Amino acid sequence: MEHLGILAHSAEGAALCFRAFCQEASAELGPYDHPDVTLDCISMARSMPAWEAGDHHSIRATLAESVARLARAGADCFVCPDNTAHLALELPGEELPLPGLHIAEVVAERAARDGYRRVGVLGTAYTMDSPLYGRALGSRGIAADVPDADDRRTVHRIIFDELVNGVFSEPSRQEYLRIIERLAARGCDAVALVCTEIPLLVTPEVSPLPTLDSTRLLAHAAFETAVGRRPVPRWRGGAVGTDVSR
Repeated sequence: MEHLGILAHSAEGAALCFRAFCQEASAELGPYDHPDVTLDCISMARSMPAWEAGDHHSIRATLAESVARLARAGADCFVCPDNTAHLALELPGEELPLPGLHIAEVVAERAARDGYRRVGVLGTAYTMDSPLYGRALGSRGIAADVPDADDRRTVHRIIFDELVNGVFSEPSRQEYLRIIERLAARGCDAVALVCTEIPLLVTPEVSPLPTLDSTRLLAHAAFETAVGRRPVPRWRGGAVGTDVSR
């Protein structure tokens, strides 16, 4: 089995991905069993000034430092359970020390498999305002839709004021459900939860639309890779095509 590296950027999303990976493995492989997994986390505080300044190149350098540490720990490939971080990872530059699965490609792959045609996108403002999901979904013939400006600010504020700090409140849940209802009214047939903490707040049983849980979809793809049912990826940062194994 392959040794998985988890490149953590925000603690809650990385912890959920780690837990989901190990739980899926033990359900299939047997109690307490899972492929080797190493998690590396450089404090997000180190990158927040750069996010606010739009300096994605310095963020890429910090993330690459984590990937290098995962490589030294013996990992064969990595995942990054942080959608926004992929804006930096996609920048041109020196190849990352390990190949990785690209979270937006994993989510878009499942959206296409499930036959969705118009997907609402909920994440940080950095992600919602970027072409990340418009490209990944659009390359598969799926339209991407984001909330209006006021709702995008609400989604972003709750992520950074609450979710990344492990706070999951009922008022914030109701705000997200209201925003998802608006996306449904605009014709969306699913919603992609593409901040990796959102699935801890919005669960499938309460969502007005079917959910695409980026965190657990990434964990599942990582497990499939680790046990050899999915090709080891070849993406090492920079621009990515529609095949996550490249």
